Amino acid sequence: MSFQPVLPASGLAGWAFLSRTRERQEDSFNATPVMQRDVAYFREKFPGIQTAEELVSDRRLLRVTLGAFGLQDDLDSRAFIRKVIEGGTEDRAALANRLADKRYFALSSALEHLAGTGAKAAPPDLLDRLTASYQGRAFEVSVGEQDQTLRLALSLQRDLPKLAADFSTETSRWYAALGNPPLREILETSLGLPKEFGLLDIDDQVTRLRAAMQKRFGVTDLLDMSQPEQLEKITHRFLIMAQLREMQSAMTSSSTALFLLQNAGNFQRS
Repeated sequence: MSFQPVLPASGLAGWAFLSRTRERQEDSFNATPVMQRDVAYFREKFPGIQTAEELVSDRRLLRVTLGAFGLQDDLDSRAFIRKVIEGGTEDRAALANRLADKRYFALSSALEHLAGTGAKAAPPDLLDRLTASYQGRAFEVSVGEQDQTLRLALSLQRDLPKLAADFSTETSRWYAALGNPPLREILETSLGLPKEFGLLDIDDQVTRLRAAMQKRFGVTDLLDMSQPEQLEKITHRFLIMAQLREMQSAMTSSSTALFLLQNAGNFQRS
């Protein structure tokens, strides 16, 4: 798309600017010809789709649909997406229920009217919900093309409150968070957890996350973390920790390069 978000800085300064200008920038983004054509096509064609096969056969429709769930990278996996949708979510053995990434569950659940072979009526607000979600996530993608950390910070504002609203127990919220790759990355970065953390048993991960959350923010439930004051705290913490990791990575790379240069010089002299 021709529109590029204005991001004069990264980290907390960049986030402060983006927060102040987000509404205006999103309006400009949504007004681009490419976005308007995509939305117009989707709103015209999607109501007539009656099966998962019809949806995956229309690449343009599928691109918008997947984009509404942050699954745009699966655009070429049409057989897989069809199976996810057709299987629905009612059967515990359905593919959407067995996948660790819960974005597929959200996709299948939203498109429940396309499950199986019989056409069903779509929820009356589905078209508006998918359109708004696609536009919001597409804006995040455009931000991420310049600053991936700010993109994740934007996704946190959407995902954490939604997760708190969609799941009724503290434990189910933690499992859902671990099944959301962007949210999982944000939590692990904010709490300073090592990359090896993901190798632990899932129950052990939840236990350690709760303990780390209690130590850092004084709460153990993501429902509490979704409240505005706590959401701001974890956003700022994530941005600070992400910048710190980038600095450490850059320093490590520089040290490695210096070590190689020094040893190359020693080798030449020997």
